[in-house]
Amino acid sequence: MYFNNLDWFIIGFYALGLIILATYFSRTPKGEERSAEDYFLAGRSLPWWAIGASLIAANISAEQIIGMSGEGFVVGMAIAVWELTAAIALIIMAKFFLPLFLEKQIYTMPQFLEQRFDYRVSLVLSFFWIIVYIFINLTSVLWLGSLSINALTGLSVEYGLVFLAIFSLAYSLSGGLKAVAMTDIIQVILLIFGGLSVSYIALNLISESTGTIQGLKIVYEQMPEKFDMILSSDNPSYNALPGIWILVGAGVWIGHFAYWGFNQYITQRALGAKSLKEAQKGVMFAAYLKLLMPFVIVLPGICAAVLFPLLEKSDQAYPSMMTLLPNGLLGLTFAALIAAIVSSLASMTNSVSTIFTMDVYKTFAKNNPSQSTLLKIGRSSALLSVVIAAFVAKPLLGSFERIFQYIQEFTGLFTPGILVIFLVALFWKKATALSVLTAAIASVVLSVAIKIGLPDLAYIHRMGIVFFMSGLSCYLTAMFQGMKVQEKAINLSDIDFSTNKAFNLNWLVITIILTITYVVLG
Repeated sequence: MYFNNLDWFIIGFYALGLIILATYFSRTPKGEERSAEDYFLAGRSLPWWAIGASLIAANISAEQIIGMSGEGFVVGMAIAVWELTAAIALIIMAKFFLPLFLEKQIYTMPQFLEQRFDYRVSLVLSFFWIIVYIFINLTSVLWLGSLSINALTGLSVEYGLVFLAIFSLAYSLSGGLKAVAMTDIIQVILLIFGGLSVSYIALNLISESTGTIQGLKIVYEQMPEKFDMILSSDNPSYNALPGIWILVGAGVWIGHFAYWGFNQYITQRALGAKSLKEAQKGVMFAAYLKLLMPFVIVLPGICAAVLFPLLEKSDQAYPSMMTLLPNGLLGLTFAALIAAIVSSLASMTNSVSTIFTMDVYKTFAKNNPSQSTLLKIGRSSALLSVVIAAFVAKPLLGSFERIFQYIQEFTGLFTPGILVIFLVALFWKKATALSVLTAAIASVVLSVAIKIGLPDLAYIHRMGIVFFMSGLSCYLTAMFQGMKVQEKAINLSDIDFSTNKAFNLNWLVITIILTITYVVLG
């Protein structure tokens, strides 16, 4: 047990304060009935700062903090490619995807597919996302979060699972997206402060109190390979991060565009914006925050390789580093970890409930359901998703040592097909419902086949091959159907893709920062 009374006070104060704030943002004017739009999309009233913070809070959770720190322990700074290149993906999403989605006034990604194709495509993707969110995303966050709690407090993993599940539901279940998004700014502040504090204390300890810069020099001198941004072919982790291909290959960008452009619990924040310009401003804010993440979640793992070189599992790196913190700061940093976990849990459960309610339940409902019925179904499905995830977390993930790589590998089975579906839906007028369903099936079948037949092939290469093959299957199916312009096809000439000077300037600045980073450290 590392915590004293001060730590427990800080943790308790944070938890109580979060619930109070969430309750405040969840309130509705007296005499007014809350609508589905209020609950699922925050009444389309989110400001840019809430959107940007919420995007990061939804993304950075236990599988990122614990998992990516663990990868930093094993691989080093090269794993930060997922964080750094995400900034570019976010900007492209803001410029080319958001205008289309906001023009359509949609609630969910499956709803967009129904508008573009038909209900069959919508239902297939709805069930896919529900399964992935529950059995991959929610389970990984709950499991890694409970492991962290166990490592620092001694509380059993099972009790940790229950605590995280109840806490996330306590502040998100009644308020929906608005409660989650408006409190995420606190979560992000704590997350960044906590991660930077861990890095600062660790580097100062390594340098024997002569400063963080000196500590960083010592780490580099002892383990220079940990600062390679692009791995050489003789690196043991080359298969996971295959050199320059991690930047220029199709795989990493397929993953990014599918995640940041068409992932429900990510795009839902932008869909709740006051306006397109406000959404784009918020996404740009998130892109800048992404540039900080290597110092927040990867550097602590590298420092752990110096201070705790004999760890049995790499995912123990971040919790071990937290034990170095003085009391008070330990409690605050632990609160930051909990903040990241519960924010992501709340985001995912809100997305599950939105998709199930608006795309599954409404499809099969005999009569047009009332707003109160939709809210009841949404809250019930959110509760059920967390309960299921808590029960299956240990059986599914308990035996894995590097969970971040497991998540990447598993989602890589479906990601290429998802991206093909949305790209042709947006930009190809001849895509049909059957052609995109064919692409979805091809993605899964080809991914499994290549995984079995070529087990040593890097999964980002596999994603690239599957993406192009799935796209080809989509094209051939549409060709056999006559290659006709579809009635529901999107007319891109009606969409304004222009962005203001500030947006374009920030895009340039971020690109320059990334270029310098890889030129200097690559």
